Amino acid sequence: MARDRAAFAEFVATRSGALHRAAYLMVGDVGLAQDLVQEALTKTYVAWPRLRDAGNAEAYTRKVITNTAITWFRRKGWKGERPTGVVPEGTHAGHADHVADRTALMQALQQLPPRQRAAIVLRFYDDLTEAQTAAAMDCAVGTVKSQVSAGLAKLRILLGDAVDLDDLMPAGGAA
Repeated sequence: MARDRAAFAEFVATRSGALHRAAYLMVGDVGLAQDLVQEALTKTYVAWPRLRDAGNAEAYTRKVITNTAITWFRRKGWKGERPTGVVPEGTHAGHADHVADRTALMQALQQLPPRQRAAIVLRFYDDLTEAQTAAAMDCAVGTVKSQVSAGLAKLRILLGDAVDLDDLMPAGGAA
């Protein structure tokens, strides 16, 4: 029992930052992301004995985060609208433009439907394969491909030519 707790504590310590980042990108709010990760880690702890032995605790936790985020938005009818602050001033030329582009991308990402947003976050921010993303979203690989394609198309419409997705999205760009 103590060994399970220690192993779970180590998992939380090493992976919670990445899990929180993914949750934040899915919900667009720090507080909601913290709640989402907490809920996912609670469910992971309950399933820990079988997950630890199988070695797929992170995949399980990402799946819980993804499914819970989608469920929250369906239940609340959330439309992704939220006030934004002032873009901070940069310290060098181009920095302010990059910050403004990143802010525009975050705002556009929050306008995507929950499944498209989840697919984009898992594929490009968490650098998961299509198969891993499908497992996290509990759907077929073809669904992931169509959700990513539709999400990227909508991002391009929302952002226009002013923002280059390939420069802003980590893990290999927007493809």
